[in-house]
Amino acid sequence: MPRPTSFLPLISSSSSSAIATTSTTYSKDEKSRKPFISTSTANARIPLLVFCFVSLTVGLAGIVFAFSALRRPRPLPVFRCGRTQDTFRAFYSLSNPQPDILDRPKVLGFVGIQTGFSSANRRSAVRSTWFPSDPDGLLRLEQATGLAFRFVIGKSKDVKKMTELQKEVDKYKDFMLIDIWEEYLNLPHKTLAYFKAAFELFDADYYVKADDDIYLRPDRLSTLLAKERSHSLTYIGCMKKGPVITDPKMKWWKIAFLFEKSGHLIGNEYFLHAYGPIYVLSKEVVASLAAARNNSLRMFNNEDVTIGSWMLAMNVHHEDNRAICDPRCTATSIAVWDIPKCSGLCNPTSRLKELHKMGMCSKSPTLPPDDR
Repeated sequence: MPRPTSFLPLISSSSSSAIATTSTTYSKDEKSRKPFISTSTANARIPLLVFCFVSLTVGLAGIVFAFSALRRPRPLPVFRCGRTQDTFRAFYSLSNPQPDILDRPKVLGFVGIQTGFSSANRRSAVRSTWFPSDPDGLLRLEQATGLAFRFVIGKSKDVKKMTELQKEVDKYKDFMLIDIWEEYLNLPHKTLAYFKAAFELFDADYYVKADDDIYLRPDRLSTLLAKERSHSLTYIGCMKKGPVITDPKMKWWKIAFLFEKSGHLIGNEYFLHAYGPIYVLSKEVVASLAAARNNSLRMFNNEDVTIGSWMLAMNVHHEDNRAICDPRCTATSIAVWDIPKCSGLCNPTSRLKELHKMGMCSKSPTLPPDDR
């Protein structure tokens, strides 16, 4: 039987010795040879090291930022509308943080007491009479009546005035600060800005505009606003109409005569509208004003005339109520001021305190005995 052919290479003994020798020699050389790293490989590692260092730095910075953010007090965006701020709610959110604070708290009415930079003494007199002088008292009044009260003021280019206002804000926390220049001839614009800001910050059934020179009974105002009404578009106030003032001896003749009459838009007689010291607009009315575009509403120099013209255009129900323009304190008076002698109380700083000392003004029951 023939032997199978082998396909293995034939290696001679001499060749094997040579290979073995070569292999042995190479192994000794390998032990003594140092590893070789090329220059290109070393350079390639530099960007990697830089990337790792940058990543570590960014990571540490992120940790530090997150830690500082957790320690920082919560921002208060819910108490702002643009540059408008409710200082009372901002204060209470910091002192008593509550996760369930509403963006627009529901109230029966919001009362914005219009004031100015020169009226610090008036505000002081108001706080010493019918308006609480501390945040806790203001909160209790809101809980008892369903009405939220704030002083409403704009801004000034006078740094000193703004500094003094900030001190008062820090002390009392009872302001709504709105983003508009505080000027007497700018009152219609301020009033519109007030209603827009109040609507954004509060969900109220009624919005009240009041001046800082009237004596107010919050409990009776609450009773008035709580009444059932068949008209959703309601305008409540002491209604008036009459000739445009042109007598130079009258207090407001320049504003009325120089602007309104020269515009040929009113003529010689005003249309029906409420006196300016205090009036009330229902939620639906204020919602329409809040939605109005800037410069889309006619502005007259007299704020009360301006509001009255808007109410005519909106076809609201005019509710005349003489209890909010009573010249003396009675068992039913809601707001007391010296109508028609003054637009508000004459010498309000002293008159507010005088009225508050009278039992009929400050201590009489909310409702007269016959209505109980």
